[in-house]
Amino acid sequence: MFATLDPSDGSELAQVALGDADDVDRAVRAAHRALDGPWSRLAHAGRQRLLLRLADLVEARAEEIALLDTLDNGKPFRDALQVDVASALEDLRECAGWATKLNGESVRSPSGDAHGYTVREPVGVAGLIVPWNYPFMIAVSKVAPALAAGCTAVLKPAEQTPLSALLLGELALEAGFPEGVLNIVTGEGDAGAALVEHPLVEKISFTGSTEVGKEIVRAAAGTLKRVTLELGGKSPVVIFPDADLDVAIPGAARAIFANAGQVCVANSRLYAHSDVFDDVVAGIARRAAEIRVGPGVEATSEMGPLVSQEQLDRVAGYIATGRSEGARIVAGGERIGERGYFVEPTVLVGASREMRVMREEIFGPVIAAQSFADADLRAIAAEANDTTYGLAAYVWTRDVGTAHRMASLIKAGSVRVNGGYAPGLPFGGYKQSGWGRENGRLGVEAYTEIKSVAIRL
Repeated sequence: MFATLDPSDGSELAQVALGDADDVDRAVRAAHRALDGPWSRLAHAGRQRLLLRLADLVEARAEEIALLDTLDNGKPFRDALQVDVASALEDLRECAGWATKLNGESVRSPSGDAHGYTVREPVGVAGLIVPWNYPFMIAVSKVAPALAAGCTAVLKPAEQTPLSALLLGELALEAGFPEGVLNIVTGEGDAGAALVEHPLVEKISFTGSTEVGKEIVRAAAGTLKRVTLELGGKSPVVIFPDADLDVAIPGAARAIFANAGQVCVANSRLYAHSDVFDDVVAGIARRAAEIRVGPGVEATSEMGPLVSQEQLDRVAGYIATGRSEGARIVAGGERIGERGYFVEPTVLVGASREMRVMREEIFGPVIAAQSFADADLRAIAAEANDTTYGLAAYVWTRDVGTAHRMASLIKAGSVRVNGGYAPGLPFGGYKQSGWGRENGRLGVEAYTEIKSVAIRL
């Protein structure tokens, strides 16, 4: 057993089973039996009905799920309910629709003497490894497409935040999923490693750090598992002088301070034109000072604690490093109190591309700002692209031409202009931000193999 803690005060929430390689083996074998048994015999429409039933159960217990993530992760209850659980419901219902729409193609030979077609089949047992920053939402974002595609799954939640995943497993049984279709194994890194290395697991979907993602690639090489990786980010936000600052400033602040900055797409590198730089920095700093930081269960809290002492030490270390390298703190920069893992929303100026705070993922509420005066969009994009990551980017401008050109020049899996967001779009990264895409049709198809069939007439 191991303890999961409340990050608002460090107290123990619960004791959770410490799964090991034997537990992973039992879970994988249960998933494999279900794959070859009742799950494979269920019609596509049956999978659709079960996913919709699961969505209804999640909706009925939405507040309970949100509270579990608030206690386990620290995030404000309102965000857990209105963002995390709401997004999970969208994923479940969208993927339920895809369960009946995974069609192939038909091809006739040039001579007309053969008929060919393709079919999509489930890849097999999927190992799903999820992080602690959005525990329930990301778990569902992997479970839903895997099950919609006809796979069975073993879900390994982060050891910091296992509680809502356990409830998800209970709700799946209540919805009527056959035993073994969805299996939950709680534990630490060795359980995740056992899942990656298991010979009966055909696919791994992982969301987490780039360092662990590289370890997974190495471990999966022995069996050539299919791998989807959604990894780190160091996302730029570029604010042009024509931007609507009344919208851009709160938008940029929200995209770095939401979830205490523990977001893979957080816009942690700010590039603002020199004409508006001072106003932008002052506005974000003002918002940083206004944010009400406190336990997620308190109705007035807008930002909760970091998830753990380890994460608090990491973020504090980056703030200290930024200061020692020459950046200046214009807002925040300090721990809040001695109990819990709270840190102030922080704004750094005087940052340069060589600084660690501009190059490395902090995963906390820290934004580092630079100005630019060059009107050359290629030069601006080159600054934005000067990173090993390529997960997301943000652009604020009223000029539609600038918006489209920047979207073309920036090397990132997602480019959001003026706060634009469409949940059904594919999600994933360039460069060291990962492999593959999640969400929508592509997200479900990632759990399938294509089989080609040719019949001589």
